[in-house]
Amino acid sequence: MSSRSEDTSPIRGVLRAEGAAIAALGLWLYAMGGHSWGLLAVLILAPDLAMTGYARGPRAGAICYNLAHSYVTAAAVLVVGLWTGSDTAMALGLIWGIHIGADRALGYGLKYQSGFKDTHLERV
Repeated sequence: MSSRSEDTSPIRGVLRAEGAAIAALGLWLYAMGGHSWGLLAVLILAPDLAMTGYARGPRAGAICYNLAHSYVTAAAVLVVGLWTGSDTAMALGLIWGIHIGADRALGYGLKYQSGFKDTHLERV
């Protein structure tokens, strides 16, 4: 009998490649938009501040982390920037998406409430 990790490895590879592609596209759009590289350097790890939710327990931590690491949340900020013409909001949405894509490319996925190391991609 094969293990779960063996059964899902092709899917994990696709999801990791998808994350890398989104991060690369985000970086290209960021460069084409002429946004500040200093802002990117300062904020690229900002979504990881959501890990502080784990101080309230694994359930709260998973909820906080997953909200901060959802493409939907990042896309919403980007759409607000596009809709309002705010370069700052567009830059923030792109930085957020780049962060999420890079995380997924490295194997860091959305968290399960069972613990920080249990993700939708693999156990980290």
